[in-house]
Amino acid sequence: MSPSGGVTRNTLRQQIADALRDEVLAGRLPPGREFTVKQIAEQYGVSATPVREALFDLSAQGLLASDQHRGFQVREFTVADYRAMAEARALVVEGLFRDPVGTVAVRPEGLASIRRRAAEAVRAAKGGDLDVLIGYDLRFWRELGQFVLNPYIADFLTRLRVQAWVFAVHRLRRDGMDEDVLWFGHEELVEAISRSDHEQVHAAMHSYYAHALAWADRLEARAAEGDAPGPPDSSEAAEAAEAAAAPEAPEAPGPCA
Repeated sequence: MSPSGGVTRNTLRQQIADALRDEVLAGRLPPGREFTVKQIAEQYGVSATPVREALFDLSAQGLLASDQHRGFQVREFTVADYRAMAEARALVVEGLFRDPVGTVAVRPEGLASIRRRAAEAVRAAKGGDLDVLIGYDLRFWRELGQFVLNPYIADFLTRLRVQAWVFAVHRLRRDGMDEDVLWFGHEELVEAISRSDHEQVHAAMHSYYAHALAWADRLEARAAEGDAPGPPDSSEAAEAAEAAAAPEAPEAPGPCA
């Protein structure tokens, strides 16, 4: 990402921010990963100033945590964070469509592109292609957000969706994707919006958020099971008995001072 003559500092700053966001969403920068401005500047072959600005932009979006002495760290979102994200999005979107006059302006010419995003997102979800799914899902919600007349609300909803994917991506890569985790209602939501069917919009959004909260419940239940002590299995018990019966090995000599 070397700057060319036509690239301004602000453009470079945005390019670096977009590239790092993609790295986080792809799981190549996992939660908890630490790095400095110097490391990123050397990686992309650019000066420190646009890198520092890009990292502060991502911090403001909630994707990075910053520390004056340790640099930056990919934020680790908890299940409680994810639950709060889903609830916040539900409250805002339901409020928008409860009385859409003056808050939402659906442009028919914009629906064709959103329908394509919806179809590709569903196809990627069913095919198990996580990288493609994330890209089309974010574009789907970003383009839907363009119908929201208040730009601050649209930006808020987009940021929450990106944060939700940051929470989800490494868990989905670890555990796999299936219909119990992924939501496939993109196309139904678009059709309800195109018909101005507010009742069906609410139903689609309720399904979306109920799906997210159900996954949060399962993750919390799994974590609780992992914390609960259980009886050792027979192999573990046998190994423990052998270790107790075996004579204690002599301590290895340490290095000379």
